Amino acid sequence: MINSPLGPIGARIRTLLRRLRGDAGMNTAEYAVGTLAAVAFAAVLLKVLTSPNIQKSLAEIIERALK
Repeated sequence: MINSPLGPIGARIRTLLRRLRGDAGMNTAEYAVGTLAAVAFAAVLLKVLTSPNIQKSLAEIIERALK
């Protein structure tokens, strides 16, 4: 490290650059995007299922199935 042309500062810069080049945080970012997509899908599904037309259709289907 001390043999670096810029001395200890150059070694610290190289260490920082090595850390920045890695993809250690990619898994966390992928999980975050997947979670956001799942939440968005759940919100859309909730909105659709709570609409009056869909509730009426589902109630009719259930009534027919129980007869």
